[in-house]
Amino acid sequence: MSQPIRSSSVLPAIREDLVLFTGDGLALVGELATPVDGAPLGTLVCVHPLPTHGGMMDSHLLRKMAARLPALADIAVLRFNTRGTHSARGQSEGAYDAGEGEGLDLAAAVAWTAERGLPKPWLVGWSFGTDVILRHARRMDIAGVVLISPPLRTTTVGELEQWRDVQVPVIALVPELDDYLPPDRAKPALSGMAEIVVGEGARHLWTGEPSVSFVINAIVQAVAPDKMPLATTWAGPMEYWSGQ
Repeated sequence: MSQPIRSSSVLPAIREDLVLFTGDGLALVGELATPVDGAPLGTLVCVHPLPTHGGMMDSHLLRKMAARLPALADIAVLRFNTRGTHSARGQSEGAYDAGEGEGLDLAAAVAWTAERGLPKPWLVGWSFGTDVILRHARRMDIAGVVLISPPLRTTTVGELEQWRDVQVPVIALVPELDDYLPPDRAKPALSGMAEIVVGEGARHLWTGEPSVSFVINAIVQAVAPDKMPLATTWAGPMEYWSGQ
């Protein structure tokens, strides 16, 4: 009997704790979630929001991607704590570096997906994570980029300009009511380098299931469009995330 997929629902996946090693010698904790049956169609490499304000690999959007997408869309989801960041999975070595050293963290994650033979990754950054991607990922071997609530806090105009020649899709999910970069500011700032999709009624943190569904559906539409529309109920085994 089908059950509705709720905020805390965790659908079946193969979940593997992992450690990433950066170019400057740090060990970062993370998790890979892959489909139970068969190879993934795509891979998401997730970069979390600002760790000095509570951002981590378990920030709710990223956790829900890992909980749902391996089962619903055959997408692998790699989450990790950037340097110095702590979550239930543990604490990564090092210290917060305002988006500079975190570029090495992202490079380690992308290299790890290649070593594992996972499909070429889509980078998914949320808030602080978007600045890390925009500052450091332009030359990485990736399939595309999703920017969730990009604040453009540390990304320079020059760094943005360099993305205009990148030959992979870049999608910016901009909340209608964002406190940092609302649509009327995001559109001119990202013009010519990203497709801008506005989340009506959404705020920077995308709280509430309608906002969560908007983000997850937009990502699957880009990465595995044949899996759309996503199911909102599940007939198989389902656990519930406890936050522990």
